Amino acid sequence: MKFLLPAASLSLLMAGVAAPALAQSSPDWSGPYIGVYGGALDNKQDDGETLVFDRNLDGVFGETVTTAAAANAFAPGFCDGGASGDAAASGCNSDNTGVEGSVRAGYDWQFGSIVAGLAAEWSATDVSDTVTGFSSTPASYVFKRELTDMAALRARLGYATGPALVYVTGGAARGSIENSFRTTNTANSFVTQKDEDKADGWQAGAGLEWRLAPNLSVTGEYLYTSLSTDDYVVRAGNTGTTPATNPFILAPNTTGTDIARSSDEMKLHAFRIGMNVRF
Repeated sequence: MKFLLPAASLSLLMAGVAAPALAQSSPDWSGPYIGVYGGALDNKQDDGETLVFDRNLDGVFGETVTTAAAANAFAPGFCDGGASGDAAASGCNSDNTGVEGSVRAGYDWQFGSIVAGLAAEWSATDVSDTVTGFSSTPASYVFKRELTDMAALRARLGYATGPALVYVTGGAARGSIENSFRTTNTANSFVTQKDEDKADGWQAGAGLEWRLAPNLSVTGEYLYTSLSTDDYVVRAGNTGTTPATNPFILAPNTTGTDIARSSDEMKLHAFRIGMNVRF
């Protein structure tokens, strides 16, 4: 449903363009424009991401959760994606390639063959980034972050030749993140913090815009996005019936253990096509 707006906007824009679709030999790129874009959004996961633990609740992560026999409770390891079962042998399902739909408004200035401009953009997105830890219980602990929308302000610099504009672009980005957690552990209580979050970062990319008519162009674009999120923390605690030998509440720290992801970055590759109407 959230991608109907860009699709409808594209239909309206195309219907409202009355100029003949004739490529110009030397179009003028100066002036304002609006556009709609859509494409694939791929999450570049950090290889080797893990879960990290704060056993004494001092806000510093990196401690080892151990069993009553002093063995590493997470010796089975970690994997990218969501767990297929409660044991490491069941493996993980990788995150699917996401999608996005965007609306953009911008302004360009042309100086000979050089074109410089600014663009503001808002995107509805559907892409996730998941990591799983496995304990020796056995049990799985799955952390998932989803990017639901993103705003960006970018500059671009291009070279105009014939009906084509080849450009590079870069700027700031801010996204909305929804965090979630699931586990097959039924022995502990789990309390989550900050299910919704904002993530700040940057974007950089390149593209080709092709003038079809005096006021209509199409674009193919690649864009890389890096967003930094706040820590999403889950506390594993005592249900009231949790055994005293449980690794998360093992003495002397019987209150519980905080769990978080080892990486606070979300890295995305976008391949998109779009259409601009110029004024």
